[in-house]
Amino acid sequence: MKLAIAALTAATASAFAPAQTDRSSTALNVQWTEGTKALPFGSSPDTLDGSLPGDVGFDPIGFSTQPFASFNNPLYVEGNFMSDLEWLREAELAHGRIAQLAVVGFLWPGLFGTLPGAEGYADFSELNPFKALSTVPESAIYQIIGGCAWFEYQRVVRIKEQGANRVVGDIGIGYPGAFNPLNLNYTPEEFAEKQLQEIKHCRLAMIAAFGLICQANNSGTDVISQLAPAFEAPEYAAKAGYFLPQGI
Repeated sequence: MKLAIAALTAATASAFAPAQTDRSSTALNVQWTEGTKALPFGSSPDTLDGSLPGDVGFDPIGFSTQPFASFNNPLYVEGNFMSDLEWLREAELAHGRIAQLAVVGFLWPGLFGTLPGAEGYADFSELNPFKALSTVPESAIYQIIGGCAWFEYQRVVRIKEQGANRVVGDIGIGYPGAFNPLNLNYTPEEFAEKQLQEIKHCRLAMIAAFGLICQANNSGTDVISQLAPAFEAPEYAAKAGYFLPQGI
């Protein structure tokens, strides 16, 4: 039932959508080029023109050939739109930034400990993030959900206000003219380099977060507790001895 309602809603919204501009592309009119900067084999769609930081032509599934702008823009912006590729980069940055926070959240408790809890009320000592969901108070979960919703709402507001002039990924922190407590003042070249560094960190963090989630779900413990014993192998030392002589 919910799926049917969502489909009808999407169909209704598309009926009132303005005419699509030439900034959007479809899978039917995209040309594919053999070989990419990312891989010596495979092909790359011409929608990846290298205009965005970190664009090395890697899109084997063809996400960049789909009309994401025509789907998203009627929900937020009237008139000038972000392009399909800009919408994809917006999503990539959003997920990558969350993944970076998630990686820190996975590692921090095992390395530095957890917050003290309230006796008989809250237990913050659980290191496994999946188990921690059932040990912390519900109010803490609601705070996290509320905080995420507020940030997402602010992002949507900025997308609607800026339209096609939007700096992709701008959340009002650190960008030119935005909240900048560290007084960062990059040249255009330095800013482009920071954008490249960020997207690389985002991609790496998404892979790392996926690995940490699978590890925690499979092992039932935090990654630090599982990783530390890997550097100790007493059963092997008992058989073959240590590489370096002891006592020197």
